Amino acid sequence: MVDETLEMIAFQIISNVGSAKSIAMEALYAAKEGDFVLAEEKLVESKKYLVEGHKIHTSLIQREAAGNKVEFSMLFMHAEDQLMSTETISELVKEMIEMYQRFGK
Repeated sequence: MVDETLEMIAFQIISNVGSAKSIAMEALYAAKEGDFVLAEEKLVESKKYLVEGHKIHTSLIQREAAGNKVEFSMLFMHAEDQLMSTETISELVKEMIEMYQRFGK
């Protein structure tokens, strides 16, 4: 990742967490239809993308901690915002799926 620009890194985060968010919503829609097996599969798939987004983000934090200044960027700020909102959405989707399971449609 040494040669990658901050913009490319930000786009990698945005791409991964965007996929994670979309797939998490697919999990919710499956649960709403009563397909809890598919919902669980989608949650597992979504988590993989979210973890990848986190790994990329963490590598940037480690880069800065090692003394390599990371310049401010609106694009990177957007990537971090997407990362955090996807984490929140993922947790809420898990809770909503449990509610669908517990209380039915």
